[in-house]
Amino acid sequence: MKTSWFFWWIVSVLEFLSFIVLSLMVWFREVDASGAIQTIELKWINLAILVAFFSLPFVMQFIWLIVNLNYSKNRPEF
Repeated sequence: MKTSWFFWWIVSVLEFLSFIVLSLMVWFREVDASGAIQTIELKWINLAILVAFFSLPFVMQFIWLIVNLNYSKNRPEF
């Protein structure tokens, strides 16, 4: 069980850091790949798309957390 918690923490930290880095990249870029100048409205739209993209891994991490909590509660530690 400790292995599952260890991997959960590693995946959670990597997911969080990748979301932060990508959000900062989207927010601070002046021009996107198509050459369009990034206005505040376009930055908010791009961040919303990024949040939608990261919602599935977040849900999977949340389910994994619930499974780990239930498994840890029902299994005695030696």
